[in-house]
Amino acid sequence: MSTVKYSEQLADLEAAKKLGLLPEEFDRINTILGRQPNFTEVAIFSVMWSEHCSYKNSITWLKTLPKEGPHMLAKAGEENAGLVDIGEGLGCAFKIESHNHPSALEPYQGAATGVGGINRDIFTMGARPIAQLNSLRFGDLSSPKTQWLLKGVVKGIGDYGNAFGIPTVAGEVFFDECYNVNPLVNAMSVGIVKHGETVSATSYGVGNPVFIVGSSTGKDGIAGASFASKDITEESAKDLPSVQVGDPFQEKLLLEATLEVIKTGAVIGMQDMGAAGITCSTSEMSAKGEHGMNIWLHKVPTRQAGMHPFEILLSESQERMLVVVEKGKEELVKKVFDKWDLNCEQIGEVTAGNRLRYYMFDELVADVPADVLVLGGGAPVYKRDYKEPAYFAESKKFNINIVQEPKDLLPAMKHLASHPNLASKRWVYNQYDSMVGTVNMSTNAPSDAAIVNIKGSKKALAMTVDCNARYVNADPETGCAIAVSEAARNIVCSGGLPSAVTNCLNFGNPYNPEVYWQFVGSIKGMGKACEKFKTPVTGGNVSFYNQSSYEGPVFPTPTIGMIGIVEDKADQTTLDFKQAGDLIYLIGESKNDISSSEYLYSFHKVKNTPAPYFDLDTEFKVQAAVTGLIKNKLVQSAHDISDGGLFMTLLESAMVKNLGFNIHANAGIRKDAFLFGEAQSRVVVSVKKEQQTAFESYLKNQQITYSSLGEVKGDAVLIDGHDYGKLSDFKHSYDTSIESFMR
Repeated sequence: MSTVKYSEQLADLEAAKKLGLLPEEFDRINTILGRQPNFTEVAIFSVMWSEHCSYKNSITWLKTLPKEGPHMLAKAGEENAGLVDIGEGLGCAFKIESHNHPSALEPYQGAATGVGGINRDIFTMGARPIAQLNSLRFGDLSSPKTQWLLKGVVKGIGDYGNAFGIPTVAGEVFFDECYNVNPLVNAMSVGIVKHGETVSATSYGVGNPVFIVGSSTGKDGIAGASFASKDITEESAKDLPSVQVGDPFQEKLLLEATLEVIKTGAVIGMQDMGAAGITCSTSEMSAKGEHGMNIWLHKVPTRQAGMHPFEILLSESQERMLVVVEKGKEELVKKVFDKWDLNCEQIGEVTAGNRLRYYMFDELVADVPADVLVLGGGAPVYKRDYKEPAYFAESKKFNINIVQEPKDLLPAMKHLASHPNLASKRWVYNQYDSMVGTVNMSTNAPSDAAIVNIKGSKKALAMTVDCNARYVNADPETGCAIAVSEAARNIVCSGGLPSAVTNCLNFGNPYNPEVYWQFVGSIKGMGKACEKFKTPVTGGNVSFYNQSSYEGPVFPTPTIGMIGIVEDKADQTTLDFKQAGDLIYLIGESKNDISSSEYLYSFHKVKNTPAPYFDLDTEFKVQAAVTGLIKNKLVQSAHDISDGGLFMTLLESAMVKNLGFNIHANAGIRKDAFLFGEAQSRVVVSVKKEQQTAFESYLKNQQITYSSLGEVKGDAVLIDGHDYGKLSDFKHSYDTSIESFMR
């Protein structure tokens, strides 16, 4: 039994509860230590046993997700990020994480540091980041608060990413009143590394020195992990010290220094200091390497004088990493970080056993076992009760016939084309630099997924983020399976093959049985779809407590980040119509279904309905057929039907080159369902007339349902011979929708 000498009062149950620990967890800490802990030790347990770090309320279900796939190089949880083989001796590291709570209070720094943190997860593995994506959710766009949040988040992402020098290549933005108080800010980073040049987040070798490198440690971000593990309340503004402050120029130096120091061969292990700072990196690296550490906190470079031990341990100051170095090679490491003008201070050494001993000068301030702090070790694991909410059964009663079909479809068309959820996001992406850095987009024409070149290769990477939270709220299992399927469909329509998934699971309070039901259903749907597409889950992030005390939980939002491989860049397929006279086809089958569509939800304001029609086997067959069509050069463009239905898909394909369309809607179903319904497993393609026979023969041989819609035509929007106006008019409202709110 250790004796902690530091002159801090012992912590009691009330102190533990204030730090977010349950009474039974405090009892468990006493048992583990064999004594009553002091405040610093309780603070350590509080952050490491928070949901944000331990996944204590989610890990049971996360373990059910598929982890095996044809391209896997590292399984979920093994490293800081997912790692898949992309051939030619290269691996792709990628991950998505949330920064929701910080962004709700301080949107600029909250979003900026989210970008910084996710990029560090990539380059601490030895991979160079090449692309960033983001998935954003906000409340009612007409609200001044939402506009403030949107401005801050977008500027934070843009400023940090542009200065750091990594292009933002894709993303999504969605608005709904459920996000009024608690926006969602999910950031994804993708990097490339040569096989054999990765570094693990581990620690071993008794006597090996432990270094902290990068920025100095301040009081920003203290207890950020605990802050992210509770509801947003009117008192949350008092937690502003939990919001980190980022410096992208410092991060750029850290990136280059990190990749350079790896090449010295002196590095045993390395980990980013994200959530829970020094506490997390020392405990996770030690537990993985089955060793301990002695850490001298007074040696940590600090920005403020007189920081307490718990403040140094829990600080989430940005642009810092922990590096374990092979003894005798310290000078190699110092030389690299000196070159880049970054802190590089030895603060500890690796020890035998499993103890983490933290000292302040000569005083032992905390003595805890590393393994009990971490996921998969002794951290608590809970399987919460869940129950189906009443709204779910009520939604099943929806009958399409209670909604009167409009005699004039033009108002609905105008509504959809100008709705912020469907309209151009150019106000957002114009603030991002998509071409900064050394790796560029494969083409200027848009495709359903972002396509990024791999230098010196005929291959390219396809990447996307997807989730329609309205579908998931309507039916978590079906809605999350749709999210995976749409991500795969976007990659397939772009000429790629889906490879693997990272996820960012945004939900309300897990102690709410109805919220937990949404979580469990989402995991089940994700698992089924990922198994079907052979896209294993490589890791990601769980973000619970996305709710306020006065507006309740946000929609369940399991954001799917997916990576795909374009084996030959010649197969890249864009979504734009290429020339007048090309034929337009629908692959897949339209359904008499408007459930959970933007048309039904915001135009008719009918909000509690089932998820749209979806069949996983049909989805898989349609995607396989589209892959074959692209490989056989039988289509000019491909664009999946998703939010906004067929009409928005046609409009988006038409607007790129200002080539309109003339189609017929004789599908034997309601015209509004045909045009605006969001039934899944459908793709719009354009085909040269001379390839019509070969195209149709291919689909017949594959036994895939398809139909001829019409042809590409001028500046027209013609449906069943009715002229709905000029394409250019729709394009104006589509392009200016969001900026009209943001002036």
